[in-house]
Amino acid sequence: MILKKQIQPRWFAVYTYPRAEKLVHARLLEEAVESFLPLQKTYRRWSDRKKLIMKPLLSSYVFVKVVPKEFSKVYKTYGVVKFVSFGGQPVAIPQNQIDNLRLLVNSDAELEVTCEKFEKGDLVEVINGSMVGLTGELIRSGGKRRVIVRIDKLDQNILLTIPATFLRKIKEKE
Repeated sequence: MILKKQIQPRWFAVYTYPRAEKLVHARLLEEAVESFLPLQKTYRRWSDRKKLIMKPLLSSYVFVKVVPKEFSKVYKTYGVVKFVSFGGQPVAIPQNQIDNLRLLVNSDAELEVTCEKFEKGDLVEVINGSMVGLTGELIRSGGKRRVIVRIDKLDQNILLTIPATFLRKIKEKE
């Protein structure tokens, strides 16, 4: 008897039409595809009122947990444009990153997504969190999530680990 190795479902990111994330998420769930859409609470202001809404944290992205043979079911879902891929192959997202996203959206932390690229030597300012207003030099970018900033206001080097979304570039490195 030959035992076939069970392929475990893995997380993948799919790119959607603009502002179609909630629709895609709902349709995937209807198709019995495990789906995750990280949402954040935000206030939207109109001329006559202010309302708390749930907005996608990552515009045009929904996460699906599938095995490769289910890719076609996902592709056929109205609103899905493509899988996020590298070298023509969909890229699996590690479970711990999905868990981290779930923790973030379930926390009461204020979230902001930034696409700003930071490089070693950039002067940056903390714009969020308890260290607002602090400035320093970017020493190292640890992955895409955290940076270490050198603060030398006291003739001392203080290394802090701060989420990259809490930073704003003040000046390009020279």
